[in-house]
Amino acid sequence: MSLSGDEVERYARQIVLRGVGGPGQKRLKAARALVVGAGGLGSPALQYLAGAGVGTLGIADHDTVALSNLHRQILHGTGDVGRLKTESAATAIARLNPHVAVEPIAMRLNADNARGVVKRFDVVLDGSDNFATRYTVSDACYYERRPLISAALGEFDGTLTTLKPYENGRDGRPSPTYRCLFPDPPEPGTIPTCAEAGVLGALGGVLGSLMALEAIREIVGGFGDGDEGLVGRLLMIDARALRFETLRYGWDEANPLSGAAARVRAAAD
Repeated sequence: MSLSGDEVERYARQIVLRGVGGPGQKRLKAARALVVGAGGLGSPALQYLAGAGVGTLGIADHDTVALSNLHRQILHGTGDVGRLKTESAATAIARLNPHVAVEPIAMRLNADNARGVVKRFDVVLDGSDNFATRYTVSDACYYERRPLISAALGEFDGTLTTLKPYENGRDGRPSPTYRCLFPDPPEPGTIPTCAEAGVLGALGGVLGSLMALEAIREIVGGFGDGDEGLVGRLLMIDARALRFETLRYGWDEANPLSGAAARVRAAAD
């Protein structure tokens, strides 16, 4: 896949990076990335993916833009209130980079449709705001063998990790699944929503930008010497103390997707 003269000029500062180059930029152009949620995390992620030249962006969100969204969902504007987020996001991305194709998916992902959507893309970024969608998307990515960048926002904190559980790590053990890190969703009502507890828009911007960075890393195949993504590592951000910490986690043989019992069932089949 070749780059036009306009694209070479547009991405010039990215192409000269030794960890990207012309081949990496062509991989970005050929790539298809799915962003689940065009909200506080999806908005900055979509902007930076579009700016980087990812060729096709799928946007899965069934909701409409609300005035109370705008302090953090910076892809949308005041005039977009009431519009489907997928429509508003597509308009904004076309304004930012006309070389990027957008596939709006104006529906909620669930167990019945998630795998069919996920398998159409090369990489998935989950910025959804509910646990049901997170577990559904992570399971779909496992079964469809798609890398997943998953982030979550709290009041003054956030987390980010990359999941490739269909591969083995450098130690030969399976890479962890989302369910190795968080085996079960919390009981309904135990974790307040952002409408109940509040959220900092700028924190969503930090995490959403890092989601885009991880997706770009996956698409170009790493950034060269010293490259280490977030597979098997959970990045934790504390906005109060402005502290970034990384926790390593591994494969749990009790997890229901790739654990010991699941492997026995697969062998029997």
